Amino acid sequence: MAVSTGAAENKYTVGEAMCPYRLVLEHVTSRWGVLVLIELLERPFRFSELRRAIGRVSEKMLTQTLQTLERDGLVHRDAKPVIPPRVDYSLTDLGREAAVQVKALASWTAERMDDVEQARRTYDEAREASSRAS
Repeated sequence: MAVSTGAAENKYTVGEAMCPYRLVLEHVTSRWGVLVLIELLERPFRFSELRRAIGRVSEKMLTQTLQTLERDGLVHRDAKPVIPPRVDYSLTDLGREAAVQVKALASWTAERMDDVEQARRTYDEAREASSRAS
């Protein structure tokens, strides 16, 4: 299944296991990647501030997520040579572009949660009725 990007020269498809952008998509849409991008859309954060803003993320997972997003060119790490050390994280232009898309999806999800919950109830009721009939 090909994903249309509007660019005729796009030679990758989502279904290809080694598709280069598949990994980036996984990084951007990971549990913590989504939250990091959305938070950094508001302003730059220090590590501890970002961890508090996201909530319930371990230092290890936040560090790994930030490193991955930095490697992908989405997050900028600014280490200032002061005592005590100060490191700020912000979005690059590329990261800001991705974060806007991720935030739109998060907003859509919040707006449509009632519909999702109704669909889940309908599904669960149908499965329950089906298992009783068997």
